[in-house]
Amino acid sequence: MTATQILLLIGAYFGVLILISYFTGKEDTNDAFFKANKSAPWYLVAFGMIGASLSGVTFISVPGMIGGEQFAYLQGVFGFFVGYLFILFILLPIYYKLNVTSIYQYLEQRFGKVSYKTGAFFFLLSRVTGASFRLFLVALAMQYIVFESISVPFWITVVISILLIWIYTNRGGIKTIVWTDTLQTLAMLVSVAVAIFLINEKLDWSYVEFLNSEAFEAKGKIFFFEDPNATTYFWKYFIGGIFIAIAMTGLDQDMMQKNLTCKTPEESKKNMFTMATLLVFVNFFFLSLGALLFIYAEKFGLQIPIVDGKTRTDLLFPEIAMNQGLGKGLAITFLIGLIAAAYSSADSALTSLTTSFSVDFLNIEKLPKENQKPLRKKVHIGVSILLIIVVIVFNNLEGNVVGNLFKFATFTYGPLLGLFSFGILTKYQIKDNYVWIVGILSILITFAITSLPESVIGIYKFHWEILPLNGLITFIGLILIRRKQN
Repeated sequence: MTATQILLLIGAYFGVLILISYFTGKEDTNDAFFKANKSAPWYLVAFGMIGASLSGVTFISVPGMIGGEQFAYLQGVFGFFVGYLFILFILLPIYYKLNVTSIYQYLEQRFGKVSYKTGAFFFLLSRVTGASFRLFLVALAMQYIVFESISVPFWITVVISILLIWIYTNRGGIKTIVWTDTLQTLAMLVSVAVAIFLINEKLDWSYVEFLNSEAFEAKGKIFFFEDPNATTYFWKYFIGGIFIAIAMTGLDQDMMQKNLTCKTPEESKKNMFTMATLLVFVNFFFLSLGALLFIYAEKFGLQIPIVDGKTRTDLLFPEIAMNQGLGKGLAITFLIGLIAAAYSSADSALTSLTTSFSVDFLNIEKLPKENQKPLRKKVHIGVSILLIIVVIVFNNLEGNVVGNLFKFATFTYGPLLGLFSFGILTKYQIKDNYVWIVGILSILITFAITSLPESVIGIYKFHWEILPLNGLITFIGLILIRRKQN
């Protein structure tokens, strides 16, 4: 495909999103922006949340992980499922009972204002970095595919991407996103299905024959119990996956804001269970696509793309889809899937960050009605600019994006995990003014532990278990600042 054709495709896709936003954003109110008036159909929310959970990171980077660790990532996905059940039975009833706009309002009611602000701060830090990681990956792929060839600098690619998101989320917010995420999830899954079909066809296989092949067996190992020191060890991935799901979904305003748009707690639970079940199967398809990509590369002598001297397994999928002569059908569906994957998470991140900063720090709900909407719109613009800056900074990072994303998240979500766990599992009150100190110290202590040299911890490699460790350190810190019972 030529650069002009690709740009026209991108323009047409965003035209559809903007059209959706026109119809869903007619009611330009804060209640619609923040909560979708609590009228979203649960099945649309469930389907759309698949795309938001997967994002551009899964679309590109998860298939790229196959070369290093086969299907080990699926062990973490099984942990996600267990974590989602905890959200379904424990967290959702709490949020609905308190009728919160921001889930961190729970911390204010449980502990006090400093705990509330601390929780909201760690969400903002986590979501800004998480959304930026995801946007960086897709902007990098778009740069590689089209913008580099027409001499557009990377920073302009980033600005254009976020500007387009701002345009279609500016009025309707979460009400628009419920519908756009549904479309984008569908586009992403169709893209993966088409890619699997066409690559299998090139290799002269059906999908079933591929799964039964020796080549797949060599790359399809799921369970790793042999070496507790390795990052692929089952219990690290599985237990870490449970806490990743609880923290990055259940304690995350971005993901929970969608759940809270459902009409009733019962519908919200249906949404969560449906999404959790479907995600297991969807992740398996993404990983099987990754196996296909590496098998294809080995059979036809294709080199893994190198950018700025760095090997980028993240770019193997775009390289095969766009440059290996597998037809315009794959190229078109790949591009649509890539765009959908990127913006199904980025648009909701922009909305949730706007919601959290407006509600948690600016107390927008307590301001006069005539001041609320103008303030929300200013925050929306400010968050957009912040994301642009952070994505450009991330362009200097090295390594696999999934690894970087989850590694950072294990530090920033740890204090949230500890705070909510302490609130739910104990009846203690705490010295609220010291909570922010506990949160910062828990991150520093966790970082120090995970940075210990081999002379101390040997060949042990930390992985997702950093998150529960961080949460535990926060929990212990809160015990130390608890108030004495009268």
